[in-house]
Amino acid sequence: MRTYHCFWLLFWAGQPHQSFLTPLSKRTSGFPEKEKVLVLSGNSRQDLHRSKRSWMWNQFFLLEEYTGTDYQYVGKLHSDQDKGDGSLKYILSGDGAGDLFIINENTGDIQATKRLDREEKPVYILRAQAINRRTGRPVEPESEFIIKIHDINDNEPMFTKDVYNASIPEMSDVGTFVVQVTATDADDPTYGNSAKVVYSILQGQPYFSVESETGIIKTALLNMDRENREQYQVVIQAKDMGGQMGGLSGTTTVNITLTDVNDNPPRFPQSTYQFRAPESTPLDSPIGRIKANDADVDENAEIEYSITEGDGYDMFGITTDKDTQEGIITVKKALDFESKNLYILKVEASNTHVDPRFLYLGPFKDSATVRIQVEDVDEPPMFSRPAYIMEVKEDVPLNSIIGTVTAQDPDAAKNPVKYSVDRHTDMDRVFNINSGNGSIFTSKPLDRETLLWHNITVIAAEINNPKQSSRVPVFIKVLDVNDNAPEFAMFYETFVCENAKAEQLIQTLSAVDKDDSYNGHQFSFSLAPEAASSSNFTLQDNRDNTAGIFTRKTRYNRHETSTYFLPVVISDNDYPIQSSTETVTIRVCACDHRGKMLSCNAEALIHPTGLSTGALIAILLCIIILLVTVVLFAALRRQRKKEPLIISKEDIRDNIVSYNDEGGGEEDTQAFDIGTLRNPEAIDDNKLRRDIVPETLFMPRRTAAARDNTDVRDFINQRLKENDTDPTAPPYDSLATYAYEGNGSVAESLSSLESVTTDGDQDYDYLSDWGPRFKKLADMYGSMDSDKDS
Repeated sequence: MRTYHCFWLLFWAGQPHQSFLTPLSKRTSGFPEKEKVLVLSGNSRQDLHRSKRSWMWNQFFLLEEYTGTDYQYVGKLHSDQDKGDGSLKYILSGDGAGDLFIINENTGDIQATKRLDREEKPVYILRAQAINRRTGRPVEPESEFIIKIHDINDNEPMFTKDVYNASIPEMSDVGTFVVQVTATDADDPTYGNSAKVVYSILQGQPYFSVESETGIIKTALLNMDRENREQYQVVIQAKDMGGQMGGLSGTTTVNITLTDVNDNPPRFPQSTYQFRAPESTPLDSPIGRIKANDADVDENAEIEYSITEGDGYDMFGITTDKDTQEGIITVKKALDFESKNLYILKVEASNTHVDPRFLYLGPFKDSATVRIQVEDVDEPPMFSRPAYIMEVKEDVPLNSIIGTVTAQDPDAAKNPVKYSVDRHTDMDRVFNINSGNGSIFTSKPLDRETLLWHNITVIAAEINNPKQSSRVPVFIKVLDVNDNAPEFAMFYETFVCENAKAEQLIQTLSAVDKDDSYNGHQFSFSLAPEAASSSNFTLQDNRDNTAGIFTRKTRYNRHETSTYFLPVVISDNDYPIQSSTETVTIRVCACDHRGKMLSCNAEALIHPTGLSTGALIAILLCIIILLVTVVLFAALRRQRKKEPLIISKEDIRDNIVSYNDEGGGEEDTQAFDIGTLRNPEAIDDNKLRRDIVPETLFMPRRTAAARDNTDVRDFINQRLKENDTDPTAPPYDSLATYAYEGNGSVAESLSSLESVTTDGDQDYDYLSDWGPRFKKLADMYGSMDSDKDS
């Protein structure tokens, strides 16, 4: 007999509203068919239906955000095999089973252990099964059911941005779109009005409005002016539950900026401007600035200035400073206080970018009057011309006036002017000028052939204030006069063959003239009178500024006459006529039968091996160079062989040279030989000083030689006496320091170095007894003693 099993699911909700179940799709299994019983809470039942063997489950609804202290009851799981004896065990698996959802394994009651949030997870899918507690085998197949979390209004609307930024042009029409704000609600939009958002404006009226359903913000006030207010802050609220009371809300801030349009014309803050300008103001220099104010910004505030009328329309100009939008008034023409000292201008300022929509507000330009007062300054003299061009003939006498320059003081005082020539432009002082009347005259002869143009600068300065000066260039052209005679175009040296025939052309002559000729040069050629009759050659004038030299006889002999000098007279046709005599050199040469020159030197036949003059000069220069080299070499060798002052290292001599006397100073380097002190008899009688050359050689007087053991002091005294009486002794003062003092020297050491280290006082009075040559030394050491005593 087949047994039919039924699984009962009981759902109970402790809330005032009803919990309900809805059918799910069938799940087919291998169990036999049974009846599915649906039990509704609140004693509400539905009829039992007999169907095919399967589980039929409902989806359960559970409220989110449960705030009770006990576990939230979900429903009851019951099987018809459950006899109530505890033999069955109910098992729950799936989403949150055992943690979020628990089941009483004995009774099948399902409970939620935590608060559920639909926004985190809206649906939970679980599986239920009843097993035999003793055998562990399922008595019913596992079936799946759904727990759907029922939404409540627990989330306020959230805007996509915390702060919105928008901008619109000023003066926009009402209803102009500004920006759209959007808010979202995390609640379930399919259940109730929890997610239905309505927008409203909390701050920003009456300037702006918002559409309640779309969140579009529009302008609500006409002609909003940026110049009055530029920034607006609007607060928008989004509220759920369709905006009804009790709904949750969120807000956002919208910063709205009005952008500029050209709705304001430029305006001058004053109707009249006054400026002063010295008459010496350079061209294109600014003399003042004016500015028209425009409440707009950026390109809408760009202004263009222009001079529309006035008596200084062509004297002044105006430009726009792009950075400051100021009008800069500049000088276009030179000002002159004496001619006109006041100008009145009308200046207009207009926008460069005009918006046609706002032309009804009036013309977008303004005008003002500008008065410019010209101030008088002390100006330098002004010349009557910017430059002077003068002409003068080159043969003009000295101090001749060639022209006059004129300058005047343009000021009302009309100060007198003096003139001068800038000598940097006339270094040779060829010209001079009368400082009173500006007449320029020559001070040196002129020569057009040397310099055609003279460019000088004349300075005109006020006599009362020489710093006020001006300059003018003066160009002086030197005109030509016929003062140069024509001359040969080149040096003519030609030859004639010994076998030449009569009337044979041997040379064509041409001439040049340094002078200018307005009609062209025309020269005439002729032989000098002294050569016209006796010459061996004739001259023919070709009348084209050339002439030809022809032979007069048939043969010439170079051994008789090797060279002919033919004087030719050249004359021009200008006034006064200038002429010169030039010489043509004609050599007689041996030629072949074709007239080709073979030899022109008669001496070459006699001395064929002779050297030319150039070769002789070269040979002579070589000989001179060789002699100079030999002399220099000999002088160097002789200098090397000269005996040095100190021959041996044993010859030690210290010299103290006085530079404050009239002696030899550094040249007195001849010291005594130490060998002389050791052996006075070894003195060389003929030994002379090596550092000087005596004018007259006197034989030195020989004194008796000192004996051995002679005291050194006595020896020195003896030598001093000799030198004082010797007329050949040089005027040198020297003090020699000797390494050997002799035996038993009373004077002990004479070294100045040792004297410095001696503690005891020394007496140098005896130096005064040594004669005038030691006077300097006595004064030096005597003064030291006197200083020490003082």
